[in-house]
Amino acid sequence: MTLRRETRARARALQLLYAWETTGHELNSLITGIARLTGPEPTVLDQAESLARGVIAERERLDQLLATATDNWRVERLGLVDRNILRLATFELANPEWRGASDCVRPKTAIDEALWLAHRFGTPQSPAFVNGVLDRIARTLGRL
Repeated sequence: MTLRRETRARARALQLLYAWETTGHELNSLITGIARLTGPEPTVLDQAESLARGVIAERERLDQLLATATDNWRVERLGLVDRNILRLATFELANPEWRGASDCVRPKTAIDEALWLAHRFGTPQSPAFVNGVLDRIARTLGRL
């Protein structure tokens, strides 16, 4: 199965955010390592970098949206992978025309892509949790 360029970019953005949060290194120093994973497609890396930078720049706002949508869960207590999948998708829901996207990101697309990431990188419980939280955020933002 060949993945769309946007899907690969979201996966790379998740990897960048994971590395950024676990190592504490600046994003610029992590780009080189991720670049080796993208292979000969610089547009995937460019899109991933743009998305990761957007998430980092708006992390406080995104975490506030997540805190509101996750009853009885503090954002810092969410699993690292789930937290960053939710940040990525929340960023896209809150900014449907982020610079790295080829066109306006539809809510269903942002949620479906987050579910793919949750299935691929999360725990067995991740997809249902991610889906519920993102549905609530999309409704709060008036996107659904």
